[in-house]
Amino acid sequence: MKKSFITKMPDKAGAFLQASKIIAKFNGNIIRVNYNKRVDVHTLFIDVSADSSNIKNIERELNKIGYLTQEDISKRVILISLKIKDVPGAVVSVLEILNEFDVNISYLSSQENGGEYQFFKMGLCIDNPKIIKELLEQISKKCEIDILDYDETEKVLDNTVFYIDFSNKIRKTLSLTLNQSQEFLVYSNMIMQMLDERNQLPYKTFEYIYQFAEFIVKHKGDMFKPVINKRQLKEDIFLYSIEPPCGSNTFILETVYGLLFIDCGFACYMQEMIKIFKDLFHNFDTRKKSLVLTHSDIDHAGITSLFDEIYASKECYDNFYLESLGKNNYREQNKFGFPYCKLTKIISKYETPDISKIITIGEKKDNEILSNIGEFKFGNISFTVFEGCGGHVRGETIFICEDLKIAFTGDNFVNIKGFSKDQKTFNAIAPYLMTSVDTEKDKAALIRKEILKKCKGYLLCPGHGAWMQN
Repeated sequence: MKKSFITKMPDKAGAFLQASKIIAKFNGNIIRVNYNKRVDVHTLFIDVSADSSNIKNIERELNKIGYLTQEDISKRVILISLKIKDVPGAVVSVLEILNEFDVNISYLSSQENGGEYQFFKMGLCIDNPKIIKELLEQISKKCEIDILDYDETEKVLDNTVFYIDFSNKIRKTLSLTLNQSQEFLVYSNMIMQMLDERNQLPYKTFEYIYQFAEFIVKHKGDMFKPVINKRQLKEDIFLYSIEPPCGSNTFILETVYGLLFIDCGFACYMQEMIKIFKDLFHNFDTRKKSLVLTHSDIDHAGITSLFDEIYASKECYDNFYLESLGKNNYREQNKFGFPYCKLTKIISKYETPDISKIITIGEKKDNEILSNIGEFKFGNISFTVFEGCGGHVRGETIFICEDLKIAFTGDNFVNIKGFSKDQKTFNAIAPYLMTSVDTEKDKAALIRKEILKKCKGYLLCPGHGAWMQN
């Protein structure tokens, strides 16, 4: 184990030697020493690694020669680095926070480097580890903070440092602003607290969150390689499918009337998707572009700003309306799904659709598994629109065209067997962000059964995975 000792030594030759001999006597290894005579002529911070019984022996002997006091033994030391704008008075706000929490600075080092920022190293002496979470959160609102060293034997301190380090890692991976990083930290902390209440370590879940973020970044630009297919449905109607490595499928019906898109993936792939659209369709910028949303999930409604008009169910519209008011959407109203949903929005750079563009198709007014809520026409193509009972999410819709023998199911049907290698990898990670893909699994199973029964002989276009003949 590791222990940080805050020693009070006499200002004379051999003082540190005496402490070192005690530590060596009990097989202790000094792994860090911190001393700044200009800050405190007597105080020396010594981090020692040894087994627990020897740590107690070292503590007893140092106390016996007067190098420790009872007050000192209870303290914790944490070494941080702050990235602060190089302007007059910038560090004052941080010092005021430390003063408010009655935290002493045991070490301070900074040097101007000619850039926009200065990096301050600070050693903080903490009497009460329970304040560390709020202290570090308050500091992180003012500037970027990195934890350089701390006492790993304190659980409260250890967990707090863990999620701040995690937030910093995510910030660098996703190139987040300070405000976005702070927001990410808040939601990460919520997850940590939920897991802590259930006596679960946060590390595994946070590892999945990082894998999710890393996967998205890794597949941007030239590495964004979706599976693209094309099929002729009639003489003047073509169907395209774009299956990205992560996020929902995007289906496109090309007609003389215009382009009809069904769902549109993650917002962070906007530029990659536009490039694909322009490669597929001549004069893409000037063509009429309409979007149909099967439901309101983040991975289906990312690039809505690209379209002239958006069609969705009334429940789907209401979800976005709540977001436009700054309120929690349907997924976020579940306390367990709330922080995961918020994190996904930050990771995927999601923005609420412009609700003035949304045209509602119909509204569910019964408790049936699948309810006919209306008709939708695009040029000479007619769809019957069904809304599910909320198995996947409220407002879920299925678009069925009898003439073309085709059904767009959203996530009410997912072709797992048709996943690409990347999709398999991503879909092993994503459920951890939402705690569960479906809101109510039993209802979701009933909806899938109804779709398969209703659409015998149809081409099924699922929310994820390749299209398939039913």
